[in-house]
Amino acid sequence: MAKHKQKQEQENEEAVMSLTGHLKELRNRILIVIAVLFAGLLICFNYAGPIVNLLTEQGTELGYQFVYLSPQALFMQYIKIALIGAVCLGSPVILYEIWAFIRPGLERRENFVFFFAMVAGLFFFILGAGFAYKIALPFMLYFFINVNASTTIVASISIESYLSFIMTIFITFGTVFEMPVATVILTQLGLMRPEWMVKGRSVVIVVIFIVAAVITPPDVVSQIMIAVPMLLLYQLSIGLCRIFRKRKMAGNEDESEEEEAED
Repeated sequence: MAKHKQKQEQENEEAVMSLTGHLKELRNRILIVIAVLFAGLLICFNYAGPIVNLLTEQGTELGYQFVYLSPQALFMQYIKIALIGAVCLGSPVILYEIWAFIRPGLERRENFVFFFAMVAGLFFFILGAGFAYKIALPFMLYFFINVNASTTIVASISIESYLSFIMTIFITFGTVFEMPVATVILTQLGLMRPEWMVKGRSVVIVVIFIVAAVITPPDVVSQIMIAVPMLLLYQLSIGLCRIFRKRKMAGNEDESEEEEAED
């Protein structure tokens, strides 16, 4: 009885030590993330003015006039840009710290899926934001200013609303470009099959061209420039779904054979 009680106390102490170790590791990783974000904030705030000029350049060329409506408004936008820039610059370190913390508790396949989701997700989000800035945004700004060309109202826009609009576009396209990553994750979880995506492709094509027609000037070239990358992205998602579906099925067969051999 005494030995059983002593063994139970030892197990409880080991559990407490394990929990304490995890909490210390979590604290250290959080401190690293905070330090990276703070350094990124200082760097990005130093370049906040040029970044704002870069973001407003396309609108200025089209005739937009940007104003700020309170003494602190522009400074607050610099802070906002610096915070967003710090997160963007620090995202590789942040994602690595998250992965390194949870990696010991993941199985090999789960570890691969999580690591793939982080790396590929970051890549496709940057790709989507770049696509928005270089292609989608100029078309949208051109469309919105020409819709109101027949009026006598001057397009004097507050810098707050313009930058919020820009960030919304970046986040929207960055999220849309996560389609292949989401497809791989859903496939690995058994929630997506390539035949389902092929079956719904005609509906997706119609939706993509409707969206492209709404956000672009009324000419075919502009609509195609927006729609075609989206269609290619969807086709890429189908291809990845097929590849990872086969890998998943092959892995399940290998596990079944190993279990039968052990029995």
